[in-house]
Amino acid sequence: QLQASGGGLVQAGGSLRLSCAASGRSFSNYVAGWFRQAPGKERQFVATISRSGKGIWYADSARGRFTISREDAKNTVYLQMNILKPEDTALYYCAAHETSDRHSVVAVDNTYEYWGQGTLVTVSS
Repeated sequence: QLQASGGGLVQAGGSLRLSCAASGRSFSNYVAGWFRQAPGKERQFVATISRSGKGIWYADSARGRFTISREDAKNTVYLQMNILKPEDTALYYCAAHETSDRHSVVAVDNTYEYWGQGTLVTVSS
């Protein structure tokens, strides 16, 4: 089970840190990703991190502003979001995909088996 948290209301230019905590399994066996879905739009990829933490990939919209990281000792993956924009407003989901490959990243949502419930991020202008 994945539990996402850390969303909230923030002004444009502000920051938030999202957390995704795994229970019932060791996060170290999974590549992790963050996705988001804005009202009336399709879910889109935001960022992914490999099991080793050395493989990282961002969507163009996130690169340079967002940072994904993981702390396997706490079974948690983070998404630090800086310089937030109104267009970042969405429900943010974390996801996990079990893999034996320690360095692969996954940007395709239908590859992920496990999903959190989502945490809402609202950025006001």
